[in-house]
Amino acid sequence: MHSENPGSPPTAGHPPPAAGAATASSRLYSYDLAPTRKDGRRWGAYNVFTLWANDAHSLGNYTFAIGLFALGLNVWGILVAFALASLLLFLLLTLSGYMGHKAGVPFPVMSRIAFGTRGGQLPAAVRGVVAIAWFGIQTYLASSVLNTLLLAMFPALQPLQERSVLGLSVLGWITFLALWAVQVLIVSYGMHVIRKYMAVAAPVTLITMCALAIWLFVRADGSIALSTDDPLTGAAMWAQILEGAALWVVIYGTFVLNFCDFTRSATSRGAILRGNLVGIPVNMLFFAVIVVVLSGAQFELDGRVITSPTDIVQTIPNMFLLAAASIALVVLTIAVNLLANFVAPIYVLVDLFPRHLDFRRAGLVSALIGLAILPWNLYDNPVVVNYFLGGLGALLGPLFGVIMADYWLLRRTRVNIPDLYTEDERGEYHYRGGYNPKAVWAFAPAAAIAVVLALVPAFSAVAGFSWFIGAILGAGIYAVIGDRKPDARDVDGESIAVPSE
Repeated sequence: MHSENPGSPPTAGHPPPAAGAATASSRLYSYDLAPTRKDGRRWGAYNVFTLWANDAHSLGNYTFAIGLFALGLNVWGILVAFALASLLLFLLLTLSGYMGHKAGVPFPVMSRIAFGTRGGQLPAAVRGVVAIAWFGIQTYLASSVLNTLLLAMFPALQPLQERSVLGLSVLGWITFLALWAVQVLIVSYGMHVIRKYMAVAAPVTLITMCALAIWLFVRADGSIALSTDDPLTGAAMWAQILEGAALWVVIYGTFVLNFCDFTRSATSRGAILRGNLVGIPVNMLFFAVIVVVLSGAQFELDGRVITSPTDIVQTIPNMFLLAAASIALVVLTIAVNLLANFVAPIYVLVDLFPRHLDFRRAGLVSALIGLAILPWNLYDNPVVVNYFLGGLGALLGPLFGVIMADYWLLRRTRVNIPDLYTEDERGEYHYRGGYNPKAVWAFAPAAAIAVVLALVPAFSAVAGFSWFIGAILGAGIYAVIGDRKPDARDVDGESIAVPSE
């Protein structure tokens, strides 16, 4: 048996790991990777709801949804697309969330169940690379909003906007680094502070976007355009509805993988169910209503199709209201970034270097990488965004399919938590040298097909469905070739668990 007592000291401010951790490998176990104790978990239904209340109302999501109006979908078509997407997401995220609540482990450890104690680093790394890139991009987008506000309030700053360093203006560097530092500071205090930040940011976000929609609706004399002058009809309309719904699910393809990073601290399965119910179908339909009001009211006013809520914010004549709306958008973008793009790579880095990194140090390393890649250059280069990030994003569907098929179909939810942290060859997740070849064999062809469908122009008609196709193929192949585990042991992780944040 190859095992050793974890050699790294516990994270500052944390109690030492449980005594049972002595049987775990220090390469696989650390305070941040350990399962959370069932007693003392603090994420209730409201906290789960705030995940979606913040994330759904991000600037990127508004840009996507308003784009459906620009593409010719009418108001009812947009609402139908979001209703379909919300039902699918509710199902997928509830299944994924239940996994996290039962096991109490972060995504890199959850990946070990299907891919092996070493192979689990593959899905975790893919998720982490995508997240780090988008962390930088979202911080850049938030800094752009802040730039606009500062220039409106202090026109004397214009010379700083005209000077550029490494592709970004001097003012852009100042605002980017300021927001970058704020996020690093929040993360340095751990998941419990992220939870508290979201609890405050969610109502601010909802009130701000609702107020913006009401303000524009009143400006348009209480009416909205139901479509552009050349709306889609018939088969073309339904094709766009289905593709819009599919792409909305794809946007959350990252979250359905690492939702367990949050639900590992959920108080109960009921809390996940209630939080998802209000946060996904109800909240996302509310989001869709705001989208159609913003799009339709602006088009009713001047026949202009907007591309983002920032287009409307910039037209607010009152400086105080302009500042309030801009700051709210910045607060929102930070919340989205923390949820979708910061937590995931932190756990990935801790998983790769458990002896050297804890949550705080990994957060700083992740943020430094997000800065070093100069994300504004990535965002402004369509080739990089479409091929690099688009290709990586297409891999998420097959990963999700394999992991879900292994957990729900083959193992029937039975997991031996302590074995996720051992390098003993007799361990349930050792497979072959720590890798499960059957999971890789299922993932590889499904991933290849998904990437081709997503990136090759000849398949543009089905590119929006590449995540689903990849997920179904990955799950189907693995369900056929994977080893069924009718006798799999179901062992909780309480003996090696740590307090939940």
